[in-house]
Amino acid sequence: MKIIGLTGSIGMGKSETAKMFQTLGVPVFDADAAVHALQAKGGRAIPHIEAAFPGVIEDGVLDRAKLGERVFKDDAARKKLENIIHPMVAEERAAFFNEAEKAGAKFVVLDIPLLFETGGYKACDKVVVVSAPSEVQRERVLARPGMTAEKFDDILGKQTPDKVKRDGADYVIDTSKGLDHAFGAVKKIVDELERWA
Repeated sequence: MKIIGLTGSIGMGKSETAKMFQTLGVPVFDADAAVHALQAKGGRAIPHIEAAFPGVIEDGVLDRAKLGERVFKDDAARKKLENIIHPMVAEERAAFFNEAEKAGAKFVVLDIPLLFETGGYKACDKVVVVSAPSEVQRERVLARPGMTAEKFDDILGKQTPDKVKRDGADYVIDTSKGLDHAFGAVKKIVDELERWA
């Protein structure tokens, strides 16, 4: 079974594109959703986060804003959090791949925002990057609730530049041309992968 990495910088339309792959029947492992489940009330990561960052959990619920304050600008704290979360996500991913393979999937999509930043692309057979012109990206992101220009610039500074991602991709989907155009591009990729896998 082949692994197709799907990534894109903030505001590029990766989540919508992942849904398009699912619509076409491709199993998609959403790393962000896995992290959210691990950090939700009753999630496996909650006791570990509480032990590492006392005071960020109240009544079993993670206060994301409090945790964010602790890790956002502190590399050592962020590393500590990653060391809790990443191994658990890897276990979830392995179980997901196992199930997909048992179900006869020829390929799965691995939806990871930081695919290049974490080196995850090395484990993929092909990489799909969603992209849009920087002004479109900026407009989309700044329209999000609670987003500021400073926060956006800080996030961008931690992400591999879009051009580098596009250069490292097997497929690039331009999401600035509308959903129909993006869906057509996804369909073409899936058809090609079906023949290749």
